[in-house]
This record gives sequence, structure tokens and C-alpha cells, in this order.
Amino acid sequence: MEAKRGYIPDDDRFFSPDALKTMRTASRHIRYLINEGYDLKQASTFVGNHFLLSERQRLAIMRSLATEEQLTIRKGREIPLSALNGQEVWIDGFNMIITLEVMLSDSILFSCMDGTIRDLAALRGTYRIIPETSDAIRMLLGVLDDAGVKKANILLDEPVSNSGRLKARIAEIAEEYAVCPDIQILKDVDRTLYGKTNVITSDSIILDQCQSWVNLTATCMEKLGKKGLQVW
Repeated sequence: MEAKRGYIPDDDRFFSPDALKTMRTASRHIRYLINEGYDLKQASTFVGNHFLLSERQRLAIMRSLATEEQLTIRKGREIPLSALNGQEVWIDGFNMIITLEVMLSDSILFSCMDGTIRDLAALRGTYRIIPETSDAIRMLLGVLDDAGVKKANILLDEPVSNSGRLKARIAEIAEEYAVCPDIQILKDVDRTLYGKTNVITSDSIILDQCQSWVNLTATCMEKLGKKGLQVW
């Protein structure tokens, strides 16, 4: 039996109703600290130690929070999916596909302060295609097709294992759709997306550096009728 993407057995305990209540209290403390200029990692460590949070709980909080300044920047650059009609988009390939795989695996996802949907699937240079991969690709391309996207630049990280296989799988499935894909394997996807318009990702660093972005994962969640956990 295949393990679900982004899930470990302890998640049932780490994100139980009682655990979420504690995490939301901890999040309020961390939000105060980061808005006062403290480093997110250091604030998470300090508060996490006080509330005896696991590393996975701390990671969920860190991925969910943002400073008021970051929220203002990100919301100011967010554009609606409808704005992509006839346009070219730039997609953080692994970021998007893995989150959609997690979504289709019914693993835990988080509704973050900036409106994005994020997961806890740790890539760390390794990736393998799973049964949900093809459906994740179809979901991504289907939403782009429905939005009338003209061209999709799908960027994959070269250092990640099986990036070539994923490229081949995307290219094969893309033949079923009208959108024109340009699938590229690059050494530094993040920096390539800095300064770009019509970016599709939930990576917080890229959101702070791009010109405009679309919250496609939230659209996919709505289509599936699902909701992410809120820890803030």
C-alpha cells in the first residue's frame, strides 16, 4: 500500500481539536513577535518550547503565518484567476503538483494567513511519482484551460530526483489540453520566478519577490469542496 503524500501517523494526534486549540494560542504569541521584528524561526522555537509543540506543529505554524507587512505586499500583488485569459503564466512545478497530490491523498493541508494552501510534505531533494500525480497534473492543467491560459511555463527543480520523469508525465498529459506547456528543468526555480508576473505558487519567498501571483491551490480546494486546517 502506498503511503499518503504529506502524511505521518502522528498527524492525527498533532492536529487533533485539542492540539489545534493550543497551536492557535501559540500562533497568537508568534504573530505578535514577528510583527515586532523578531525572526520567525527564533520566535517559533521560543514559543514552541513553551507550549511543548512538536517540530511538525511548529512547521505548520511557520508556514501559515506572515507579518502584516508581508500580508499587505502579497494581497497587493494577488490577481484573480479570471485575469489569466489569453495570458502566459509561470508555475512553480513541484510546489504546485505536490500540494495537489497531498490534496488528492486526503492528507493534511493548511489555510494560511495570506489565503494560500500549504502542506507539510518535505521534499528535501527527493521526489517520486505516486498514483495521485497524474490526477494532480490534470487538475492543474484543467484549471488553466478553464481560465483560458495561452501558455504555461512549468518550472521543475533540476536537483530534485525524478524531475525528468515528472516532466515526461506532464508533457504526456498536456496533450489532452488546449494550454501550451513549456516544461523546463532549472537549477534555481525560485530565482527564475522572482520579478515575474502571473506566477502560480504558494512559496512565501517567491510571493514576496514576484510582480503578481494567482492563488490556484485555493481554487482547487474549492472545486473539491475541501477546507484546510487553520492554526492561526
